[in-house]
Amino acid sequence: MSAHKRTYARYTLEGAALLGKMIRQGRKQRQMTEHELAARLGIARSTLQRVEKGDPKVELGIMFEAAALVGVKLFDADESSIRALSARMDDRLAVLPKHIHKSGKKVVDDF
Repeated sequence: MSAHKRTYARYTLEGAALLGKMIRQGRKQRQMTEHELAARLGIARSTLQRVEKGDPKVELGIMFEAAALVGVKLFDADESSIRALSARMDDRLAVLPKHIHKSGKKVVDDF
């Protein structure tokens, strides 16, 4: 049985790499060693190195927590803005259908 290799869009890979670089820059600006940040995150130094290289297979929560610890802002300048944006998104989602079902019927549009 062959292992399936996950592929990612170029946009995804470039975005993950950019976030990793931003985390590395933030760590260095705060004069933190890899060991210090890894310890704060509760991860191995090798996992932090994967974070800073932008490995898309690293858990999203670890990436976000690393960014937060070194001061990288992901969405907005402060937590209240993130909460407000999240509430607006909840309002938008509330008016959309809860489930999407594909219709088995073929639409006939021959006029």
